[in-house]
Amino acid sequence: MGAILGAALADAGAEPTLIDVSGPLVDRIRADGIEVRRNGDSRVLPLPATTDPGEIGIADVVIFFVKCYHTAAAADAARSLVGPETTVVSLQNGWGNGDILAERFGADRLVVGVTYNSGTVVEPAVVAHTGAGPTFVGPWNGAGGERAEKLAELLRAGGFEATATPTVTTEIWKKLVLNAATLPTAALTGLSAGAVEAFGPMREVVDQVATEAVAVARASGYEIDLDERLGSIHAVLERAGAGKPSMLQDFEAGRRTEIDVINGAVVRAGDTAGVAVPLNGALVALVKGWERARGLAP
Repeated sequence: MGAILGAALADAGAEPTLIDVSGPLVDRIRADGIEVRRNGDSRVLPLPATTDPGEIGIADVVIFFVKCYHTAAAADAARSLVGPETTVVSLQNGWGNGDILAERFGADRLVVGVTYNSGTVVEPAVVAHTGAGPTFVGPWNGAGGERAEKLAELLRAGGFEATATPTVTTEIWKKLVLNAATLPTAALTGLSAGAVEAFGPMREVVDQVATEAVAVARASGYEIDLDERLGSIHAVLERAGAGKPSMLQDFEAGRRTEIDVINGAVVRAGDTAGVAVPLNGALVALVKGWERARGLAP
């Protein structure tokens, strides 16, 4: 998603720089650019990339797309990029990244949001933009909406469907419902997004997990309509087709997942609100068991 967004920002006339900890990946981007594939088309963009944020100087906008368990380390590494006027942005999955970034950089400069675009790594520096959808951004603390609106304008100029909203935390919860229902189900079965949608028994599981998550969200004060969520989830899965959800990509790469800030967040909020979520709890246990068997998590 970092590559896909970087390409969009370049299309908008901005001057994005990609930052990654992988030296070989950065070397390949520097040599060959980023290739983005979508709907049978392919294009290569010569985007600058580095492993050292200190090479860049102060940035206008810093966007985090790392896994949730890398957010704190990435924020510390990015301190040299953030000046008095810099906007800090999270479009990451899950619930809790905003707290970490607000603690590091201050709530007033922070914009958070979600995107329903999806991507799959084909090979290093080659990504498939497997699904397009809306992106919602808003101010973390409810004030300073002008930063969110400027970001939305930039994303729209790059071809994204982007909206700035003061109720962005509701949108984050709506995406959390989607992720809780679809990511572990795809990962544990090995099914692509479209294959999950096509298999009736899995559609039923997706619906039941989403129903639990919506009940928690509503008990927590978020106005989320169950029928709208279910319809949106099935539309997203159908559009994504052969695309591999991020947690399935984690499984295939043998790396730690974001289950703690997805279904784990639903379980914690359910405990607080007094709403039982046995299916979400079971998915957390299954994924954590998979991680534990591979020495990825205690």
